[in-house]
Amino acid sequence: MNASLRAAVIAEWRGLPERKVQGDRWQSTSDVMPRLMQRLGLRERLRETEVIDAWSKIVGDFIAAHSTPVALREAILYVRVLQPALHYELEQISKSEILRKLKLRFGTKTIRDVRFRVG
Repeated sequence: MNASLRAAVIAEWRGLPERKVQGDRWQSTSDVMPRLMQRLGLRERLRETEVIDAWSKIVGDFIAAHSTPVALREAILYVRVLQPALHYELEQISKSEILRKLKLRFGTKTIRDVRFRVG
């Protein structure tokens, strides 16, 4: 005899109030993970990692060798540049093209702006 059925029969025989059976709270991983990642703030970190990993493909080897994306906060990508001359080049000439490529690849919700800092 099933243990839960046995317990129900004994409870009925003793005249105890019937226990409420709780429904199954099972959820699939695909339903739980996005909410969990959002709650822990991991979704933004995952996007940040994707953007940082794609940096060299988007800007090319030379710029990637002399710059490093540092953070992605509130859809703004912060990039550290090693030389003031390259900072000027990126800020004044190449920024719009880099931003266009980033938005094309990751969307406007992920990347809104790029800010370069010397350091």
